Amino acid sequence: MNFLTRISAAAAIALASVLPAVAQDGTFRISVTFGPNAEVPDPRVGYNGWMSNQTGVTETLMGVDYDLDLYPRLAEGIEQLSDTTWRVTLREGLTFHDGTPVTAQAVIDAITPISQEDHPAHNARVARVLDLAGMSADSDRAIVFETNTPNAAFPWSLSDPALAVLGTASEAFPINATGPYIFREAIVDQLYRVEANQNYRLGTPGFEHVEVVASPDPAAAALAFEAGEVDMVINYPETDFERIQETGALGFTAPTARLYFYSVNAKSGPMANPLIRRAVSMAIDRKGIVDAVLSGVGGVPAGTVVPAGTKWAADIDPVYDPAAAQALLAEAGAVKEGGRWMLDGAPLEIEILTYSSRAALPPTAELTQAFLQQIGISASISVGEYGASNDALAAGEGDIFLQAWVMLPQGEPGSILGFLLDSKGGSNAGHYSNPEMDRLLAQVRMTFDLAKRKAIYERIQQIIAQDGALIPVFHVSQANVSVAGLTGYAVHPTETYWLTHETALTE
Repeated sequence: MNFLTRISAAAAIALASVLPAVAQDGTFRISVTFGPNAEVPDPRVGYNGWMSNQTGVTETLMGVDYDLDLYPRLAEGIEQLSDTTWRVTLREGLTFHDGTPVTAQAVIDAITPISQEDHPAHNARVARVLDLAGMSADSDRAIVFETNTPNAAFPWSLSDPALAVLGTASEAFPINATGPYIFREAIVDQLYRVEANQNYRLGTPGFEHVEVVASPDPAAAALAFEAGEVDMVINYPETDFERIQETGALGFTAPTARLYFYSVNAKSGPMANPLIRRAVSMAIDRKGIVDAVLSGVGGVPAGTVVPAGTKWAADIDPVYDPAAAQALLAEAGAVKEGGRWMLDGAPLEIEILTYSSRAALPPTAELTQAFLQQIGISASISVGEYGASNDALAAGEGDIFLQAWVMLPQGEPGSILGFLLDSKGGSNAGHYSNPEMDRLLAQVRMTFDLAKRKAIYERIQQIIAQDGALIPVFHVSQANVSVAGLTGYAVHPTETYWLTHETALTE
């Protein structure tokens, strides 16, 4: 069964209700591992747009559906006028939360600051993806976008949550957007609160208020749910997912494009050698990890970076071959003495970095450590915050960094692969550099023919496997739980959509 079939077949499982429906006061409370980083988190900054998009506050010109296909959202349509020119037409009758109309100029005014380095709304990541030369209003409802260079993925980039369509902010509407919910309050690292937009164009939202509460510890979030303190947990601990449903909770799970993978220190230490990178990859029993760590939820051992069944995936199977891994170590110049591999006269040691805000990360690192030790590679684990671990890898203070990213947040993999693997990529903490990879990442942006784009992505994925540019471990099915009666909700493969106006609790 392929990825798309599994998404459409995935269904919520509910047993006889034991847990109470908490949202008696009209407030639906959701627990997640992260909180807002400002009292008014501008959706254009960093990844703030994810939460505003997830909670139904902001909307984008384009969207990604449950089959990972692109669709017009606030846009009525998009037309390519040339290799570097796109015309987007807005839907009729759109209004911001304050009642003012959504116009082409308002869209331009919202997007322009993203590319201005001296503006508080500047977002270098998104500005690089957009590569805008300019924008102009063709009419009240039409925007013409000009890019500096051809960019075949440009329509997909307009689905990035950072490209929220925003009106003029005010004290009453500090995030003046268009969605079914209105931003009301944020407490840094703790709370994000919204209320229903009674004038939403598609209908009245199902909740009067929604509160997103931050709980960095997945186990603590699970306890809060059982205590009735929250109504829903996003990323519920996988190993407890089956049991919690026996209490009457509603379980939601479906495959996503989130990949658990290792970035590698390609600049210094043993992982600078591609033979050792490939050996480490072959030493990992991915199916064993999936079976042990994702109990009751499911995941798919990953041989490549995008899930099988998507239009961009190459046919690359994960390889678990300890004997072949040891042959590669020998080819790299390592010598086995007393059951341990030695390199340049010292024990071959791999330091594993990770973080704990996702329940599956630490046990995955521990199993990787065990698999490496089984073939004679010493391995240690350092668990810290995401940023600290990323900084440590960038400073050459670790060898591999286990993390979990959605590889298709825009439904198209070019931008994520560029961040991670381009020699100048903003998230290339391991300093991986390959001239062919850089060339292909640039080429795919300028290739509009779909078949040719797929062929380039296939070659990119082959290089990742052959060069050990990063080490995929598994794609995961997201596990979420809620109190009984939640309707109008399903796990989205990009994880960037939670609430619509139709999401509600029923008796």
